[in-house]
Amino acid sequence: MSHKPRLSLLRIIEMNIGFFGLQFSFGLQQANMGPIYGFLGADEATMPLLWLAGPMTGLIIQPIVGAMSDRTNTKLGRRTPYFLIGAVICTLALFAMPYSSALWIAASLLWILDAGNNITMEPYRAYVADRLAPEQRSTGFLTQSAFTGLAQTLSYLAPSLLTALVARDALDANGIPVIVRIAFVIGAILSISTIVWSVWRVPELPLSDEEQAELAAKPLTAAATLAEISAAIREMPRPMKQLAGAMLCQWYAMFAYWQYITYAVGRTMYNTSDAGSAAFRAATLTTQQAGALYNFVAFLGALALIPVVRRFGARQTHAVCLAASGIAMLLIPGASTPLALFALMLGIGIGWAGMMGNTYVMLADCIPPARNGIYMGIFNLFIVIPMLIQTLTMPLIYRPLLGGDPRHVLMLGGVLMLAGALATLMVDAGHRTPRAEGLVTG
Repeated sequence: MSHKPRLSLLRIIEMNIGFFGLQFSFGLQQANMGPIYGFLGADEATMPLLWLAGPMTGLIIQPIVGAMSDRTNTKLGRRTPYFLIGAVICTLALFAMPYSSALWIAASLLWILDAGNNITMEPYRAYVADRLAPEQRSTGFLTQSAFTGLAQTLSYLAPSLLTALVARDALDANGIPVIVRIAFVIGAILSISTIVWSVWRVPELPLSDEEQAELAAKPLTAAATLAEISAAIREMPRPMKQLAGAMLCQWYAMFAYWQYITYAVGRTMYNTSDAGSAAFRAATLTTQQAGALYNFVAFLGALALIPVVRRFGARQTHAVCLAASGIAMLLIPGASTPLALFALMLGIGIGWAGMMGNTYVMLADCIPPARNGIYMGIFNLFIVIPMLIQTLTMPLIYRPLLGGDPRHVLMLGGVLMLAGALATLMVDAGHRTPRAEGLVTG
């Protein structure tokens, strides 16, 4: 196979602009779904069940779509059709979400929104791995992580910025703030426009004759797709298997953080647990501002991590990132002022930068390039299964073990982040398996 052409930094940035729109959508979910559920009357203990859409759609869709994209061959490319289909679904769901009049409507729309996001996500990561030479992959994935931080900074901050134009307490008939509705409309526009820009400016590489022949020998059928997923799981590289423990800890912790941070801030700083109160809306804006800050830290941190990862390796760097996040989560329940909370966002942001970049550097270094799509999809199981476990276990432990206090949820998250840091140090990352080495193309 021919060597892949090196891309300029500008082209690497352009190929990841679509990730900006995708992550703006995710940021809107993280910042607003908990409060939206609260506005619509959700119970704190059982609220995680309303977040099932993310892990379940990821569990079902991403491995299948990843395997399908490995076997797809169209004029647009292998991955591009999935980007575009997913972006359209996301756009429609984002437009509709803030008009939800009942919990079941908001939860149903979240299923649709997450389905669209998951159709796009892993083919996009595989596209980056496909398009870049191996020595540029760390730059590609950490640039992607930087766009995650920037997009989520702006998505978290959008409602606060919109208060300059619309009153903070202006509510629609369903009790959802108007500023939230406008933020979702902005997200819908970005979701489709940024994806189109990336695939237009940095199209996929045409398949070689050898790759065309390989695809022709592997038809895109349901049976073939399931067989390929099964084979890939059996042949999973050892470092990828070792990452499972670290991923369990970090994603359980982060999913719990997104669900309960607003409720924790409401109790500590605003002395309220009433989701219908003005104090809770103030807590929501404070939390969103803190979220914008940690995502901005992640944006800058991802760029700063590029030379750090090159020098020290992704494994050691990621362990430090998770430890910083764990310490911050443990300290958040004691943060009694917005300034103290904002200071702790430095640790959350460093951890988030590592989660969105370092793990994919470790993964790309150990998987066969011919299976980038399927292994990126399977790797997502290491994200959604912890989320699924968290969703199903939190209602069982929230009151009996955590005292019905969302601040205790964050402390549990901190302990798990520290455990994830230790688990990361046990991963044999940074070297390709012999099977993968023989398939390197660039």
